[in-house]
Amino acid sequence: MPGTISFTRMKGCIIVRLEVPGVIQYRDIMLRTLSATCKLIAPGAGAAQFACFFVRCSSCLCSGEAYNNIALHGYAGREPGTIRMEIEQGSDWIRVVLTDTGASFDPAGARPPDLDALPESGLGVFIMRSFVDEVTYVPGPPNVLTLQTP
Repeated sequence: MPGTISFTRMKGCIIVRLEVPGVIQYRDIMLRTLSATCKLIAPGAGAAQFACFFVRCSSCLCSGEAYNNIALHGYAGREPGTIRMEIEQGSDWIRVVLTDTGASFDPAGARPPDLDALPESGLGVFIMRSFVDEVTYVPGPPNVLTLQTP
């Protein structure tokens, strides 16, 4: 199952689209693509560069958690489909949209984890809610998860 990538500039925004097989081995390709795209926000130095670093870290952390959930849970017990990522980036914001055809899961229904118990799993939705400004989910097929900062 081959992957695809495309890059577009439209109305001052950078748009990158990536499609990879929905298996955990392709997670790093998705994260590297996202990180490289985030670097385009503020290629210089100073405060803007630091803000870019924070946005890049937050976006990668949350998107990585979402990718894990899709690959490990959404496609569990079935033939993995694809995971599509669309990154839209303006001068001071980034939106990551992940689309898949796996089993639906609404993050709004996820309970907060017991952090005192130091759980090894069940933190993905908590991390997403903690590090991005907006998390929206539309069950499918296809399922569409949108993460936006700021």
